[in-house]
Amino acid sequence: MAQDTATTDLATASAVAMAAMVRERRASPVEITEAVLARIAAKEPALNAFVALDAEGARAAAREAEAAVMRGGVLGPLHGVPVTIKDVQAVKGLPTRRGSRLSDPSPAAADAPLVARLREAGAIILGKTTSTEQGWTAVSHNPLTGATHNPWMHGMTAGGSSSGAAALAGAGCGPLHLGTDGAGSIRLPAHFCGVAGFKPTYGRVPYVPVPNNGALSHAGPLARSVEDAALMFSVIAGPHALDHTTLPDRFPPEVAPGGLRGLRIAWSPDLGHARVDPEIAALTAEAVRALEAGGALVEAVTPPWGPEGPALERDLWGGAMRPFLAADDKAAAEMDPGLVACTEAYRHLSFAEAHAAQTRRFAYAGRVNAWFEEAGFDLLATPAASVAAFPVGMQRPPHWPQHDWDWLVWAEFSYPFDLSHGPAISVPCGVTEAGLPVGLQLAGPRLADALVLRAGAGFLATRPFEVLPAR
Repeated sequence: MAQDTATTDLATASAVAMAAMVRERRASPVEITEAVLARIAAKEPALNAFVALDAEGARAAAREAEAAVMRGGVLGPLHGVPVTIKDVQAVKGLPTRRGSRLSDPSPAAADAPLVARLREAGAIILGKTTSTEQGWTAVSHNPLTGATHNPWMHGMTAGGSSSGAAALAGAGCGPLHLGTDGAGSIRLPAHFCGVAGFKPTYGRVPYVPVPNNGALSHAGPLARSVEDAALMFSVIAGPHALDHTTLPDRFPPEVAPGGLRGLRIAWSPDLGHARVDPEIAALTAEAVRALEAGGALVEAVTPPWGPEGPALERDLWGGAMRPFLAADDKAAAEMDPGLVACTEAYRHLSFAEAHAAQTRRFAYAGRVNAWFEEAGFDLLATPAASVAAFPVGMQRPPHWPQHDWDWLVWAEFSYPFDLSHGPAISVPCGVTEAGLPVGLQLAGPRLADALVLRAGAGFLATRPFEVLPAR
């Protein structure tokens, strides 16, 4: 479906710009929503990023938002701005399928708190985006909806488990997309799709119902700019009675000033153990020079806790996935074979072993967070992942040793900050010779959310990145 330039420009505007246009009556919520829906129509079904696109629901909400503008009432910070929701959070009237054929297809009776907050801020809910089955893997396919494709190159993974969110962000189909992250599921697809993906400190954003998975699951934004991510974060952050882990702090909608100047940033290209493809290593090393050009003080390091991560994460991940063990062969046939293999590998994990892994995890989290203070660093920079996007349907790139479920081997940089509960962001920093984007991760100790966002925005100000692939 063709789009004229004016419609495309409106559809791909930032959330900050859209909200300002609505407040100033330079564009209406209806015009913006129609432009984004047209952009989606031009990109779907090739991306295959939606589980449920609620176009008529979005149009109805846009008309209500426009009427509110005309009445001259107080407008929320996202009034008239379209957003999408990853299909692990409830949206009233739509099912929550979690990428699984075995999930309940009944429509949700109420919005999840995150969705309710977005609506209260004036956002227009477009629908629900694809997730890997039960969020188990960081590659973009599931048994329910099939493969979600990378907006930069069809046939390549968009990453996961926030697959559809990242694909739509990278394709310019709306400015704001809600994702979740238990081992990198916001930052890894952001890396693959060339956008910003922010995982806040655990407890900053309510996650309801609270998952019983060892306190791994975080929720946060994927967007085409850090400023947009910060705006969405400011709306969804804050305490909620239904999530006993939530923290009291709220955040301003703007990124803190200062950029990179004066920040002490550690740089680790491999955390002392990770395999990294040479092209990724070269692009991220070049990005580190941009950190220095922006005024940061950068020092190469090998964090002492890095090599402890792989064995710990696999024990914890296997335990977290055990609730999804297939009840019988019939159920297994309906599931992602990789998820079946992962759960079978840990079928006989004992309570004592799982308990011991959590004890190790608490000590590890303490070491990660204390290291920043003891070493005197504000942040740590790493590659966001070890590889660029590879073909859909695989857990690892063709040039890596194959495995029936262990995708974590190329994601060794992301999960430490799920385990430690610290904030981290992936920002695009370059493009491979094949034309696929690469992300730089900036991570901090627990509660350093504002600093991570500031540094991410400062990096992209120093080294701008053309987020959208071919129009």
